[in-house]
Amino acid sequence: MVNVPRLVIAAPSSGSGKTTVATGLMAAFSERGLAVSPHKVGPDYIDPGYHALAVSPGASGAPGPVGAPGAASRVRPGRNLDAYMCGPGLIGPLFAHGAAGCDLAVVEGVMGLYDGASGQGELASTAQVSKLLRAPVVLVVDASSQSRSVAALVHGFASWDPEVRIGGVILNKVATDRHERLLRDALDESGVPVMGVLRRADGVTAPSRHLGLVPVAERRAEAVGSMRELAERVRAGCDLEALLALARSAPALDVTPWEPAVEPVAPVAGAGRPVIAVAGGSAFTFSYAEHTELLTAAGADVVPFDPLRDEELPEGTRGLVIGGGFPEVYAPELSANEPLRKAVAELAHSGAPVAAECAGLLYLARSLDGAPMCGVLAADARMSGRLTLGYREAVAVGDSALARAGTRVRGHEFHRTVLEPGAGAAPAWGMTHPERRVEGFVQRGVHASYLHTHWAAAPELARRFVERCLVERCTA
Repeated sequence: MVNVPRLVIAAPSSGSGKTTVATGLMAAFSERGLAVSPHKVGPDYIDPGYHALAVSPGASGAPGPVGAPGAASRVRPGRNLDAYMCGPGLIGPLFAHGAAGCDLAVVEGVMGLYDGASGQGELASTAQVSKLLRAPVVLVVDASSQSRSVAALVHGFASWDPEVRIGGVILNKVATDRHERLLRDALDESGVPVMGVLRRADGVTAPSRHLGLVPVAERRAEAVGSMRELAERVRAGCDLEALLALARSAPALDVTPWEPAVEPVAPVAGAGRPVIAVAGGSAFTFSYAEHTELLTAAGADVVPFDPLRDEELPEGTRGLVIGGGFPEVYAPELSANEPLRKAVAELAHSGAPVAAECAGLLYLARSLDGAPMCGVLAADARMSGRLTLGYREAVAVGDSALARAGTRVRGHEFHRTVLEPGAGAAPAWGMTHPERRVEGFVQRGVHASYLHTHWAAAPELARRFVERCLVERCTA
């Protein structure tokens, strides 16, 4: 049984202020000395970076939590809860894994409360996750252009699904004291208490660009200052005691915490644990914490490196993971780091396992917007005005260092780039939904694709990758 107090922060639609409120609450509660576990519904990589900063000791100006032993000082990653990619059955276990030892968990929703995977009912919606977690919902309402109508809006959301428990409302973008009185008077009749009021603010939102917010890794110093201001706004405008009491009203959750306990790869005499280098830094910020945990559990030593700054791969690298991010923003700098580009190409040409997703795919290409990249793949990438976005179902076309032929996965695409050609002679995936096509590249040990996957739903991917690192090490 899991008894972590918890809240889901939702909204009627995107743009209402969920990220502002959720991140501010994480920071404000952390500032009060609580060990806070941050979570995000859906596949988003950027918001969890701000969540992790919000709960980092000292990030909001406080000395850090003083909760359960060890939990307070530990840096907690923002974790995703995606019922499409991982399946509804993993939501509770993944939540329990991330929230272990914490005093409070705050879950930021996605889009509107009842919006989920297109054409699939409530699947992957904030509402579904709130029900799976048996967690009360706090509805963030953009009140900037309404007064009494807010009661009808809240009533509709609260009554739409009786299994979704909306326990409170936070009014955002309120103009004046009079505006606040009108909103409160209207909501008195709804039966849903107002737990916070935030006024129209200046300068506490993160800057955006072509794929959403700028990741915290690209503006950490500025983000720390904004976080302190955000925590102050939320502390001043929200009833933290009422919100904490609501969180504590969540019933016990009958789940067993997820563990990255894949069967470890059998060690090979004299080989030791293979070093798997994982790209990070400002250009490669998209990753799920569970991937590193699974690789480690399978028997690897995971070592991060920054392709913008490091001119060599970590010593002893036998495998390489390059996740998502914004290589298009840093194409000149990535291209200028010729020693590392050559090292990556040499590793790939040696047959060592390389798993690349989206940004990693572009980095392995011949060029990106005309700037030379690693040249592992005979393909060229460029920025496009078209956004490619959505959930996908796929099957591995053939055997690779990452997946056996026939392996089925669910994933997500999110980019504004075009790769020509989009698939190699041996594609990585055959897309089966929502359209049929082949995509990506498999050559030697390389598996490169636009598709983002969540390995918690397919831990055999991590084990196979580590196994191939050992095999390649012994045959090199």
